[in-house]
Amino acid sequence: MRYIPQAAQEREAMLQSAGIPSTQSLFDCIPEAVRLKELPDITPALSEPEIVRHMGALAAQNRPAGLMPSFLGAGVYDHYVPSAIDHLAGRQEFYTAYTPYQPEISQGTLTAIFEYQTMMCELTGLDVSNASMYDTGSAAAEAMLMCCGQTRRDKIVVSAAMHPEVRAVMATYAQFCGIELVEAPFGADGKVQLPELTGVAAVFVQNPNFFGIVEDMTAIAETAHAAGSLAVASVDPLSLALLKSPGACGFDVAIGDTQPLGLKMSFGGPFCGFMVVRDKLMRKMPGRIVGQTTDVDGKRAFVLTLQAREQHIRREKATSNICSNQALCALMSTIYLSLMGPGGLQEVASQSAGKAAYLRDKLVASGKFEAVFEANYFREFAVRAKADVGALNSEASEAGFVGGFDLGRDYPSLNNCLLLAVTERRTKAEIDAFAERMVSL
Repeated sequence: MRYIPQAAQEREAMLQSAGIPSTQSLFDCIPEAVRLKELPDITPALSEPEIVRHMGALAAQNRPAGLMPSFLGAGVYDHYVPSAIDHLAGRQEFYTAYTPYQPEISQGTLTAIFEYQTMMCELTGLDVSNASMYDTGSAAAEAMLMCCGQTRRDKIVVSAAMHPEVRAVMATYAQFCGIELVEAPFGADGKVQLPELTGVAAVFVQNPNFFGIVEDMTAIAETAHAAGSLAVASVDPLSLALLKSPGACGFDVAIGDTQPLGLKMSFGGPFCGFMVVRDKLMRKMPGRIVGQTTDVDGKRAFVLTLQAREQHIRREKATSNICSNQALCALMSTIYLSLMGPGGLQEVASQSAGKAAYLRDKLVASGKFEAVFEANYFREFAVRAKADVGALNSEASEAGFVGGFDLGRDYPSLNNCLLLAVTERRTKAEIDAFAERMVSL
């Protein structure tokens, strides 16, 4: 909201017009007994220059995370966010994440969402996208329910190489929805090993998986379909600038998060989950879909369509109970995709992959680390350290770096292994300095 200054006489005129004696009288409706009598331990008011100096002194006590080169990924990545994104998304007509319930006066918001849906379909190679997933976890859980409803089966197979937090969300939903959730292990190469799929509603895999490894997606989709199961891919949208799309690999559903596409890390959110499906699943898809039509004058117009939510139909027939919207985050990703274009996306993805390979080779060549998996990977990789990973991350922090993810937290078999991510933001000098510090212990 823009700042609108008011002179004292203007405020007085407004109070007189409203028949209110003073601003304080607006609070007369609050019972005296519940009013705060005094604010203890509050320092006297400061002038603006004094406030700026005070806040600067407080900020100086922190190590500026934005200036600490980060090698931590595990689902949230330090990609460059063009300044135009904050500028455009911060405009008053866009600055809301709320649902455009009145489409006739929300054409701008609906246009942006429609463009977002179009771009997500192009990226994933699938037919229909929605715009109302909170994050990958909620998208995975909703996709699980959708697949069970479509196939009328109650068993789901999920790769153990899928993000642990996403699997935890799926397990919570499954527990209370009568769904059997089976984890498929990963092999020595870090790739999923599918079990017998008889009676399985859907197979969930992540690509690149949690270890950064590129899975054999086409073979997975074919195996799932041979058993009458649906195939669901949790994908990193940036990786699709280099890798074959889920649609081209034969998958029925693609889910994930657009955080790598123009959304800052922001201490872990908010982000923007996505779901894209084939036509046959369109009417089972949760959330909101923006559609294109024509108005009474034959002009292009946009509407909210296929809203099978609990506020529109009987609760037991609803496809979802999602009641919020990620339109603002979706807008930011749309701006990012528009600014970067296909060539820009490929450049960011290529730089990330190449720099990750450079760091991995340096660490392994030192003899202080060994590769955990021998497979193709994208922007992230796992290495086993000879030194304690906790000490390594502390050493990195002391040197001004954000270290990697301790895989032993979620995978006991990968004790003392680090998951490291490298994005296009990391320079050769930063990578060299980080590697030197890591091999010093």
